Amino acid sequence: MRFKQLHTSSLCLLPNRTRIHAQSATPPRRNTSDFFKSPTTKSLPQPRTKKVTDSDIVKCNIAITTHMRNGQCDLALRLFNSMPRKTTVSYNTMISGYLSNGSFKLAHQLFDEMPLKDLVTCNIMISGYIKNKNLLAARQLFDEMPVKDVVSWNAILSGYAQNGLVDEARRVFHLMPEKNEISWNGILAAYVQNGRIEEARRLFESKGRWPVVSWNCLMSGYLKKKRLEEARQIFDRMPVRDAVSWNTMITCYAQIGRMEEARKLFEKSPIRDVFTWTAMVSGYIQNGQLHDARRIFDEMPEKNVISWNAMIAGYVQSKNMNLAGELFEAMPCRNVSSWNTMITGYAQSGDIARARNLFDRMPHRDCISWAAIIAGYAQNGDSEEALRMFIEMKRDGERLNRSAFTCVLSICADIAAFELGKQIHGRVVKAGYEFGCYVGNALLAMYCRCGSIDEAYNVFKRIEDKDVVSWNTIIIGYARHGFGEEALKHFESMKRACIQPDEVTMVGVLSACSHTGLVERGRYYFNSMSQDYGIVANSKHYTCMIDLLGRAGRLDDAQNLMRSMPFEPDAATWGALLGASRIHGNTLLGEKAAEMIFALEPWNSGMYVLLSNLYASSGRWVDVRKMRSKMRDTGVNKVPGYSWVEVQNNIHTFSVGDSNHAESDGIYAFLEELDLRMKRDGYVSATKLVLHDVEEEEKQHMLKCHSEKLAVAYGIMKIPSGRPVRVFKNLRVCEDCHTAIKHIAKIVGRLIILRDPNRFHHFKDGVCNCGDYW
Repeated sequence: MRFKQLHTSSLCLLPNRTRIHAQSATPPRRNTSDFFKSPTTKSLPQPRTKKVTDSDIVKCNIAITTHMRNGQCDLALRLFNSMPRKTTVSYNTMISGYLSNGSFKLAHQLFDEMPLKDLVTCNIMISGYIKNKNLLAARQLFDEMPVKDVVSWNAILSGYAQNGLVDEARRVFHLMPEKNEISWNGILAAYVQNGRIEEARRLFESKGRWPVVSWNCLMSGYLKKKRLEEARQIFDRMPVRDAVSWNTMITCYAQIGRMEEARKLFEKSPIRDVFTWTAMVSGYIQNGQLHDARRIFDEMPEKNVISWNAMIAGYVQSKNMNLAGELFEAMPCRNVSSWNTMITGYAQSGDIARARNLFDRMPHRDCISWAAIIAGYAQNGDSEEALRMFIEMKRDGERLNRSAFTCVLSICADIAAFELGKQIHGRVVKAGYEFGCYVGNALLAMYCRCGSIDEAYNVFKRIEDKDVVSWNTIIIGYARHGFGEEALKHFESMKRACIQPDEVTMVGVLSACSHTGLVERGRYYFNSMSQDYGIVANSKHYTCMIDLLGRAGRLDDAQNLMRSMPFEPDAATWGALLGASRIHGNTLLGEKAAEMIFALEPWNSGMYVLLSNLYASSGRWVDVRKMRSKMRDTGVNKVPGYSWVEVQNNIHTFSVGDSNHAESDGIYAFLEELDLRMKRDGYVSATKLVLHDVEEEEKQHMLKCHSEKLAVAYGIMKIPSGRPVRVFKNLRVCEDCHTAIKHIAKIVGRLIILRDPNRFHHFKDGVCNCGDYW
């Protein structure tokens, strides 16, 4: 098509545009003599003005292009403004440069100022509008152009294709007065990228000759649709294949585990570049064939950083950190991904010291590096250092990413750092991650596990695309907080939202029934698992049901259900039966359950304590002493009980009879005062729970010093009134403390929330939301 320059008068349909720069393409001649007049002289000789040649303008245009390619927009603008004469090419170079550097507003401003626009100018701006998702403006400019070439048509066709408007793209394609190879490839790609593979195939068959890039496009379309055989037919029909053709088919076979077909194609391939070799290495690694992967890796004539990283990642995934480390040290070139893979590998294998050493040696870190080391400390139980690294990450100026937020929120959930979790929530909101499912689920879990179910529900409502994890978390959260009916309501809402329940969902549902004593509803949901959702009950589901029946006193039903299990009961299942036996004082059944647990888990100190409690409540002190001797002989140590409370971002931990706290005198004095007031309110110590055959007064004193009472007392002293006191305990709350805290909550008029390993207890006005059923 013959080039035709457009005069501004021919663009009369375009809106009026105000010129901002004073420069014009051909500035008028000016009388320079006025600038050189002096009061003492009538006139001076006029200086000779250097003539601006076309060669000078070309040099300036080339320099502007160079500045723009280097991202130096300011230097380009300075040179552009200094030009005594600007051509249309000068303007086009500036506009194109601004667009390539993401400065659409500046490009648009200069386009508006431009005194004379040509076809190239309009084509550049159409592409700019499309790149900035303003398809309407692009089409308006396209329609106003009095002259269009094939570039104009291809640009608007591409715009529709990129935005998924395939029918509009097709209409443009049919209206095109002239089509080139780009036009045909553009409409073909539009069909393929939007999943309309049959239309792509019909278009392809309607034309005789296609370049190799088009064959590759159609083949990849079939592969995206997982129609491998048809993709292979396309591959076999190709008159010419390039490296992309071979690599695409080899990679696809490797990714789906068909390594024999991948190997055959690899051996046939006349074009083996580094990507072909790497595809084979990655394929063998993905399919667990590390030996073959290493053989191919060692044979590679040329390796790039991706090849090295793939092989190292394979060793890391198989937990062979020695070989991973050898390769890492031998790498001639490393990128940040290489370091991150090794840090993650060492952290996951428990070698946090090596992970930290690598982290400190890194020449450059990204947000993934920080997230990896934070997660490493968290996974290895060093929550304090993980939180410290999170703070360091912020100080380092690294942008906090979703992984870092998710990890640190999980740490807050683990250690019940509610106040810190709330502060991090604020940062999540500022970063714009609050409504996303990934971080939203971590926030939801943090509030559930930190004892704030109301705030958890508020987060749940704001998650835009709730997945099964979101629903499971809120259901289990309500169940653990003792709000069984709310948990079941959310389960019904989950079904109405067309989210398919999974095994975890049903554990939450059955736990809700167990904590609330809903025996018949529990039976119904247990039986519906297989019929309605195709879920085969596992040991956790049976344990929930045995716990539900046992707590309700239906010990025979619980034993019958255990006998009907399609697999042998595990220690947790027997533990549920032992717990029910303790509640209902069935010593014989408790002994049987404990015997089975000791055979399965002889180191499980919790079960020894449960059976000892059962003996103590029956006054069988000889058997209590036997249990102590048995623990000593088998080397089992009782897990020490401790409780903690968060006050002003500091965690205060207490053990039974603790006197190490800086304010222990004040705590004990406050407890004595509370004890007197509780007794006036009707509180009586449950001394039968003390596992020592000592005097009654001594038992009362021992109960008074339990760790949860110390933590509750300190929380009441330090946490402002009107706010809940949240206390956390590593062992199950004892019956006496449960009774005492009900009285304390009534006396001081506070909401006290206590979490033990099984559930939350909400104490208020002298009652607990568990209804003394736990």
